[in-house]
Amino acid sequence: MTQAKYRSIFTPASDAQRQENFADYWLFTQQHGGELLEADRDLAKKRERLAYFQNNPVRLHKPLADPEAFYRNYVKMVDDPKSLDKLTLLLCGIYKFARHEWVGIKGAWDVVPDMANSHSVEDKISRVHLAEEFCHWRLFDEMLKTCGLERVVWEPLTPFKEMIYEQFPKLPGVLMDTPAFVTELMGVSFYCHLYQLFDELLADEPEVRDRLKALLDEITIDEVAHVGQRRNFIGPLGIKIARYLVKPFYTLFYQDIPEVGELFDVKQMIAHGEAFDFNELPDYMIARSWIPSYCKLAV
Repeated sequence: MTQAKYRSIFTPASDAQRQENFADYWLFTQQHGGELLEADRDLAKKRERLAYFQNNPVRLHKPLADPEAFYRNYVKMVDDPKSLDKLTLLLCGIYKFARHEWVGIKGAWDVVPDMANSHSVEDKISRVHLAEEFCHWRLFDEMLKTCGLERVVWEPLTPFKEMIYEQFPKLPGVLMDTPAFVTELMGVSFYCHLYQLFDELLADEPEVRDRLKALLDEITIDEVAHVGQRRNFIGPLGIKIARYLVKPFYTLFYQDIPEVGELFDVKQMIAHGEAFDFNELPDYMIARSWIPSYCKLAV
């Protein structure tokens, strides 16, 4: 058995440790994403990486059996999900997950201070974090194009859900930080399960499989760092509450994405979130990401 290198993401941390880790994360994120291109909600290094994928496109050799089934269901499921093939379900699920992320960051971008008005390290981190999330949305869009889906439109959610996403970033940190952390953790759980499904569904399309993995790697590496960063905002009481929020948050969120229940074991995803400790992530991913010092074991 491989010796564990990391502690649970729910490991307690002192205020002093958290302040040290904010400073360390700020150094990491400046190197990781490059210059913030605020007017474009983009980052220089991320833009270059996306341009590489776009300038060297990979596409399915065998197109989807029924692309219209995707277009009929990708915004809202209208067919019986059991009637759809797994790859179509997967692509619809990716769109719906990314759509929630996209709506959330649009709302937050107008609330979080821009870099010129970010006077604390925490505000600067939050601004760059949102720019990274916009980069993820572009990478998800490229995933869909890789599978031949060129007509995707990014639709708003219902007015009520849009309102929730718009108001959430305006909450004080004591109310916002814990649920924000749990949503980042949910993202990593989803991406880890998604990665495994690429092997199953695209065994006969190795180029597309590898391209989707490469695109997902860019997202997951950031998201692993975001989990540590968002955890760093939370004090001792909040991190205890966070563990209890994993199950209801995952359950409620995935009820809105029926594809997830068809493709994955949601109970297993919840268990993964509750037990998350970085140890199952591949070394190449860890090497490019960031983990709080208090989650590292001396080995």
